[in-house]
Formats: sequence, structure tokens, C-alpha cells
Amino acid sequence: MSRVIVIGAGAMGLAAAYYALARGHAVTVLEAAPEAGGMAAHFDLGGLSIERYYHFVCKADRATFDLLAELGIGDKMRWVPTSMGYYIDGRLYPWGDPVSLLRFPKLSPVEKLRYGAMMFFALRRSDWRSLENVSARDWIVRWCGRAVYQRLWAPLFRLKFFADADNISAAWIWTRIKRLGTSRRSLLQEELGYIEGGSKTLVDALVKAIQAGGGRIHLQAGAVRIKTQEGRVSGVDTSTGHFSADYVLCTLPIPLISNLVPDLPAGSKERYEAIRNIGICCVILKLKRSVSPHFWVNMSGLNFEIPGVIEFSNLRPMKNTVVYAPYYMPSTNRKWLWSDQQLIDDALQCLLTLNPALTRRI
Repeated sequence: MSRVIVIGAGAMGLAAAYYALARGHAVTVLEAAPEAGGMAAHFDLGGLSIERYYHFVCKADRATFDLLAELGIGDKMRWVPTSMGYYIDGRLYPWGDPVSLLRFPKLSPVEKLRYGAMMFFALRRSDWRSLENVSARDWIVRWCGRAVYQRLWAPLFRLKFFADADNISAAWIWTRIKRLGTSRRSLLQEELGYIEGGSKTLVDALVKAIQAGGGRIHLQAGAVRIKTQEGRVSGVDTSTGHFSADYVLCTLPIPLISNLVPDLPAGSKERYEAIRNIGICCVILKLKRSVSPHFWVNMSGLNFEIPGVIEFSNLRPMKNTVVYAPYYMPSTNRKWLWSDQQLIDDALQCLLTLNPALTRRI
């Protein structure tokens, strides 16, 4: 048995702690926030309990189903027919299935054939390794042509990856295509899942299981330093005291790691600091009416730095319409200096452009 400290009580940290306990280790979870959950933690949105960032489940997420079953909440999974849209050149089109592709007016017949072939063979591919060192741009261009990439994919990549848009690995985009593309009720019907009660159901179950198994969870105990002795981890200093450990699992964002472990060897520190990161700020709006019939709408050609919006209430039933508008932003992006109200107004104006039938009095 080893003393294991898990830094971060998000879904990843809690799951890691749960499995470490199952293997007989003494586990302590350290969390800076006053509640567990991380990005999956719920907050009160005008009387509605909702997660900070949108989460959904696909039928390929076997590890999630296994975890839910072990926790005794496997019966909390709910599956909903969903759809995707693409807003381009001032119009919203259905997207994400063969019929929508055939009817999509922005591609020629040959481009539609090539696009369909890319999706068909991507769904049947089972190994990502040959795609790891191929850029998503080159992979899509090879299948669909440069014009299709520039028209449909490049605008989305630029709003999500900025200067790195042309260098994203094809393995990443293939994984997304595979995960979503295999989550279907039929060839024509996408089907995604959510956990009844939201992510809080999973977070609460993990917390309960960890504590029942003898694990400890310390809230408002943010990690300040991971300490080492003779080249090995010795413990973690926090805002509330020191915790000794034989191993530390850290689930904090990568940019924080280098400063958190000042004794890292120079080579390791350089590798951490060389990893380029893009942050995200997600505006959540509660509305009185629906924006679109789709769960996810990709957007191109708008004067807003939002690659798409997620109408979460088209997945998880709720009284009001709830829309997530994610802004992906490098640390140099000017919008980090915007006030909350500026971001809310910008996101709302984006929705008004997407659906002119909306009004600001929603």
C-alpha cells in the first residue's frame, strides 16, 4: 500500500482516486475550490442546477459506463436523439448525416462524394497511430480537397486553435469523428447521452465511494508545491498544511505544473513549458425560447470568435433553453481583458445573428 495524493477533485481526479483506492492504496484528494467537480461542478443558474461546462456521453464511452455501473448509478444514463447544424453564409443547415450532406448546397457533387468517403472510412478505422504525425489539414485536404477544407474546416480550426490551426494532429480530429459518428441510433439519427441529474450525479457518487472506501477529500486545500526528496516525491504543501505522499497524481492544467514542482529536472521542466495551451471561457445563457432544433451548431463566416454553440437543453430536458457559447482563447487574446458583461453581450448578439427571431428581451 502506498500513500497517494490526487491533486484536483474534478471528474478525472475523483476517478483516479476511486481506482487507486480499489487497488489498496491510501488516498487523499486535494481540491482548491469549496466543492468537488472541477469543470463538471454544478452551479445555480437562476434556480437551475447546471454544470459549468457542457458534458455529454457517446456510445463509445465504455469506460464511463463501467464506472457508472461500479458506482451503482448505471441506471441514470439517458439517451436522446440529437442533431447537428452548420451555420454558413447567413443560413443554418442540417448537418452530420448522409441526407444532410447530400442536400448541403455549399459542396459540389464530387466534393460530397469525397466528404462522405472520408467519414465512411474514418468510422471504420480502428487505429490512430498512423495519423499521429499527419496534420488534420493535410488529412482532410487529401480526402476532400483544399476548397472543402478552407470552406468548412479551416474557419472552425482557426477559432479553436488560432496559430496552431494548421498543425493539429489528424489523430485528434479522427478521434472526435469516430466518437460522435458511432454514437447513433441509426445511419440517419445521432443519439447522445446524459446522466440524470447532470454531472453532479457522477461527482456525488464518486465522492461518496471514495469516503466510504477510507479516502480523504480536502476542499479549499489548494496545492502550493509538490515536494521531492532524493529524486522522489515526498508530499504536497497546500494552503492549509503539508500532506506526505509516496506518489502524486496531478490533474491540474498543464501550464501550472512547472511552477508547482520547482524541483523538476531541467529537461522535464522545459518539456512542460514547451507545451502550447489555449484557454476557454464559456458563456452560459438561460433563455425563454429555443435558438435552433440542434444540440450543436458549427458556425462559419460570422463576426464572432465562437466556433459553435451548444444548446444543452436539446440534450438534457429542462424548463428553459440553456446555451453554451465557448470562446477558445490563447493567453494573448484581448478578450481575457473583457468584463463578464462584454462576453455575455457578445455571445447574445451571436445568437441573435444565428436566429433573428430572438429578441434581447428573452
